[in-house]
Amino acid sequence: MPDGGWLATHEDITDRKTAEAKIAHMARHDPLTDLANRALFRERLTEGLACAAREGNEMAVLCLDLDYFKAVNDTHGHPIGDALLIIVAERLRAAAQDTGTVARLGGDEFAVLMPGATPKLANSLARRIVSRLGEPYDVDGHPVDIGVSVGVAMAPSDGRSSDQILRSSDMALYRAKAEGRGTYCFFEPGMDASMQTRRLLEAELRQALKTGEFELHYQPLVTTATGQISGFEALLRWHHPNRGMVAPMDFIPLAEEIGLIVPLGEWVIRQACADAASWPEHVRIAVNVSAIQFKSGNLVPVIVSALANSGIAANRLEIEITESVVLHESEATLAKLHQLRSLGVRISMDDFGTGYSSLSYLRSFPFDKIKIDRSFVADLDKKADCAIIVRAVASLGVSLGIATTAEGVETAEEFELLRADGCTEVQGYLFSPPKPIAETLRLLGARPQIFTPDRNFTIEHKGRLNTDKIPAVARADTATLALGTAAFGSARG
Repeated sequence: MPDGGWLATHEDITDRKTAEAKIAHMARHDPLTDLANRALFRERLTEGLACAAREGNEMAVLCLDLDYFKAVNDTHGHPIGDALLIIVAERLRAAAQDTGTVARLGGDEFAVLMPGATPKLANSLARRIVSRLGEPYDVDGHPVDIGVSVGVAMAPSDGRSSDQILRSSDMALYRAKAEGRGTYCFFEPGMDASMQTRRLLEAELRQALKTGEFELHYQPLVTTATGQISGFEALLRWHHPNRGMVAPMDFIPLAEEIGLIVPLGEWVIRQACADAASWPEHVRIAVNVSAIQFKSGNLVPVIVSALANSGIAANRLEIEITESVVLHESEATLAKLHQLRSLGVRISMDDFGTGYSSLSYLRSFPFDKIKIDRSFVADLDKKADCAIIVRAVASLGVSLGIATTAEGVETAEEFELLRADGCTEVQGYLFSPPKPIAETLRLLGARPQIFTPDRNFTIEHKGRLNTDKIPAVARADTATLALGTAAFGSARG
């Protein structure tokens, strides 16, 4: 200044620095969960690999994928899905216990970076994550059940670069999901080939739905009092152009995982109703509905449409659900059950007795039928408790006015015991394996009654049949007793 003084200015840059820090944080963190994002995870992964190489240490990389998360979005909507992801992130942080970097890579994919970890420590962390994230959730009053699959890879043995180690952990994750989800797997050499096979099957499954490679087979339900066919259960089959018949256990879990189970289930309902239109009017059609499909918003409209297009009466359609559908007695679940009942559709509790609280569900909703699980029938003549349970369930059905169907009947002796115990229907390979629609029509046309109550068969000895006394339509099928598996597509009965 002219007088020799000086002028000082002061600028408070606190707000600017705070804003810059916030912007930097946002660039490297997930906006929903505040976990590290993919960019920050890759940055720390690169740093961790370099450090491990310098110091000769190991490092674990865990890739996580939530099981059934898509069904949550489809059923409850994206706001509930987002709220669930926030809870998952909190549980994941707690499970990781500050051992490394926890990141959300996108969607329902997460990852954990664990520097200095041994396989033993990584195993403990993976087990802890599966346990913690698999516990039930309450999201804004909505009970939600999901799980998590985890793939684990160790550096440097499973990869020395970021891309290599992530690929290894991703392959291990694929193996975990293929083994039934809710579990974890470590990377092993040779997984690459199996992952490619799985991805090919996934692509072929999507294509199969578009090109009509699926078909329904039907297994008869037989009334014990008259021996008459009262209905058929529709069972899904995939007729692959190159692989032949693909077992339900090989594609149903995959369809659930990749979000195809709902459109696949809708196709089953429509096709089953269309096929049943050519049957006698007293013959019902039973269709399995998975928990995921039941909770979707389209189930009732699809059923209404299928009934209208096929022209069959609503009381000829029987929807079979398992305990997992009513595991949490939400108002929405009961409302949908009553909505289906109001249409005239029959509701059946499948695999009765295998859950923890099947009896309690009979109080919540008046089912039309309970299906006794095959595990009780298989041991009917071997374990006294099985016989007691079957007799009690049949008696309960009579008291409540609920029909009872015993699944997995394979011998004449089982049939006799079940009829004596009061079961109203039976189903199994003793009568017929699941058959394509053309053979089902021949079965209906050739012999409306498979067994009659005046004993047209005799027992040579325990578990063996005198096939000379069995009608031809049943005799042709007694040689094959191979059992299938799985929800909604198994060769069960």
